[in-house]
Order: sequence, then C-alpha cells, then structure tokens
Amino acid sequence: MNSVLQKLLDIFREPSVIVGLIALLGLLLQRKSVSDTIKGTTKAFVGFLVLAAGAGVVSGSLTPFGEMFQHAFGVQGVVPNNEAIVGKVLTDYGSQAALIFFFGMVVNVLLARFTRFKFIYMSGHVALYLAAMIAVILIANGFSSWQAVLWGALAQGLVTTLSPALVQPWMRRATNNDTVALGHTGNVGIATSGLVGKLVGDPTKSTEDLKIPKGLGFLRDTTVVIAVSMGVIYLLVTLVAGPGYVEDKLSDGQWYLLWAVMQAGTFSAGVFIILAGVRVVLAEIIPAFKGISEKLVPNARPALDVPIVFTFAPNAVLIGFLSSFVGGLVGMGVLVAVGGTIIIPGIVAHFMTGAASGVIGNATGGRRGAVLGALTNGLLITFLPLLVLPFLGDVGLQNSTFSDADFGVSGLLLGGAVQAGHAAVIGLIVCALAAVLIGSAVTTRRAAGKAEEAPAEAEEGRAVS
Repeated sequence: MNSVLQKLLDIFREPSVIVGLIALLGLLLQRKSVSDTIKGTTKAFVGFLVLAAGAGVVSGSLTPFGEMFQHAFGVQGVVPNNEAIVGKVLTDYGSQAALIFFFGMVVNVLLARFTRFKFIYMSGHVALYLAAMIAVILIANGFSSWQAVLWGALAQGLVTTLSPALVQPWMRRATNNDTVALGHTGNVGIATSGLVGKLVGDPTKSTEDLKIPKGLGFLRDTTVVIAVSMGVIYLLVTLVAGPGYVEDKLSDGQWYLLWAVMQAGTFSAGVFIILAGVRVVLAEIIPAFKGISEKLVPNARPALDVPIVFTFAPNAVLIGFLSSFVGGLVGMGVLVAVGGTIIIPGIVAHFMTGAASGVIGNATGGRRGAVLGALTNGLLITFLPLLVLPFLGDVGLQNSTFSDADFGVSGLLLGGAVQAGHAAVIGLIVCALAAVLIGSAVTTRRAAGKAEEAPAEAEEGRAVS
C-alpha cells in the first residue's frame, strides 16, 4: 500500500503530469475523439516541459546579470519578469501551483455563474503565474500543500473574477462596447491609468491624431523589444562592471561586450520559449473551460489578454510602453537614491501593461492620459514588486520577481495576512468571498426593483396625460 501511495505522490509532484491530467479531464468532458484526446494530453504535457526548459534559459541569463549588477553598483538588482520567477517557483511548487490554477478557474466560473461579475478569465498564462505566486506565499509561510490548494484556489478565483470588473468601466470607453473584458495581472495598473486619464486629461485630444515614424515600428514586436532593450541594459551594466570582472568571473574569457549581447539574446530566447510552451499548454486546457462556461454562465464576458485592446489605439500602445518604461526608470532612480534593493525596469511588464495603460489612458484622457496614466503604471510596477519580495521565502532571494500590479496588490494582501497568522489568511479570503456574494445579491435585488418600477412609472405617466 505504501508503495502505491509513494508512486501516486511521485506522479502528483510532477507539474507537467498534473497539467497533462488537467488537459485530459477537459478533453474527456468535451467528449473528444480518442485521437484528439491523446494529441491534446500529450501536447499539454510536452508544452509544460518546454515552459520549464525556457525558464531554465531565462534564469541562466539573469543569474550572472544579478551578480554583475551588484558588483557594478554595490546593490542587489532584481528584474521583475513573470516568466523568469515562475520558472523557479514551478520547480519547487509546481504541483500545488497547477492545482491552484485548475481549481481557481473552477471558482472563477462558479462566481461568474452565481454573482453579477460575469467575467470568465481566459488569459490562462497569467492566471498560471498568479497561481504560482499564491502557492509560494502560502507554502513558504507554513501552509501545508492541501491547505495552500484549498485557500489558494479561492483566492485565485476571487482575483480573476474581480480584476476584469475593475477595468471594465474604462474598457467600455476604449472599445465602445461591453462585450469583452480585460483579463491580465496588470489590471490594477491599467485601471489606475484610466482613472489618471479621467482626472488630468482630455479624451478629445487622442494619441491617434499623432503620426508615429515608421522607423519605430519594430517596437511593436515583443521579441525584438525584449532583445533590444535587454541588450542596452546588459551593455550598460557590463561597461560599468568593466571587462576585467566580466571576463574573469562571468564570461570565461569571452570578449565582455559580445558576452553581454549573447546574454541579452539568450534572455529573449528564453522568454520566447516559455511563451511558446505556455501557449501549447493553454491551447489544450482553456477551450475546455470556455465550452463549459458558455453553457453554465449565459451572458458572460470573456476576459482576454492585453493585446485585445492594442488595435483600438495603436499609437497609444507605443506611447504607453515608453511612458511606463520612463516611470520604471524614475522609480529605479528613487530606489538608488534611498539605497537597498533596486528594481530594474522589467521590459515585458512595461511593454504589455504599459501599452494597455496607454490605450486605456487615451480613452479617458487623450494624449495626456496615455502618458501620465502609463507613467503611473510604471511607478506601480516598480515599487509593488519590491514590497512583495519579503513574502516569497527563498524565491524572493532570486534575481527576479513577479512584475504586474495585480501581483503586487494581491501579494501584499495575502502576504500581510500570512504575517498575522493562518487564521488571518482564512478570514481575509472568507470575508472577501462573503462580500462578493452579499454585494452581488444586494445589487441584483436593487436592479430588479428598479426594473419593476420603470414600467409602473411609465404607466402612471400615460394615465396622467
């Protein structure tokens, strides 16, 4: 018996196997053919192994960079990059993260079904990253695996249900409809951009009235942006560190400038591999949830990844990215001035969330909204990751961390509760769940009352006339 249990434990300790089993379950629920079931399960399993391989590539390029940065400036440099930090987390807590991810999606569907928050979170890759952060915070601070899965799934379901609702008022302005929502872990920063745009901007002066030089069109390619931007960062830090240190300690004698370029390219390649693996995995899992949610949750809005808004204001995409990156540089300058750990601007985060912040800021406040809103997002994703680091246990000692604003806010709430004890975590999650259910019931009843009053008032008006 013990031998059987040990074999089962071995199976469920392998996150790639967990992901394959989740895909298998989804395919069976859809009653797919034997051929499609075998193909989908295998692709999910292999895709996760591809993701893990890419994470190793990214981590391999960041480790020497952190050492070089610390030598050059005498401080610890941390690059907020979800793919990089998730690679480390999934190595240590992959099975728990996979289960939180799976059951968190179930909670999201149930909340969408029984509350007024009709949002199905379809951006599975960032949902997986969120599950990884929740897993490491809970387990690194004393929760057992089953406790982490139970409370982590509820926490994940709450975040993925409420996060799209936070941005939806601004999404309606940007898209001129209410049929699609934004599902991304940068939603807090993006919603803040919309608020900033509304307060300081003028929506009639749109970014789309500007002419962006065609020569900057390469900045719309994520892989190119990462490679070029990280290349510049690597070269600058390498020059400060000096050829002696780099060639003696890091590059095994290779010319230090060539080494810097190769490391930047390797980082970009690793991110590319990770994203390819994530796409393969989620292509097999997400359709199962989509089909189920369409049957269980009528009138639900799909919450999709940030590129869904890029076509509504292409100029704002570029302006938002650059403004967010400037915000990251300003924040880094503040951290350098005060000393301690330095958060280096994470290119992926500033490109994805900064671009979306630019689009939303433009919708509410025009050019000024796009610039200042995205700049605010850049500051948020500089300081929030720093505040979450203490809650990540040994993972927080890596040269990377979670980047987007939703990670920062949810990580601070969960981490702060963990510091107060396990009961505080459970209380926080239960109270949040109760607030969502009760608030939804109250607003539904009020909406129903208003709907009943409207025909009566109309009838009285006709009677008077």
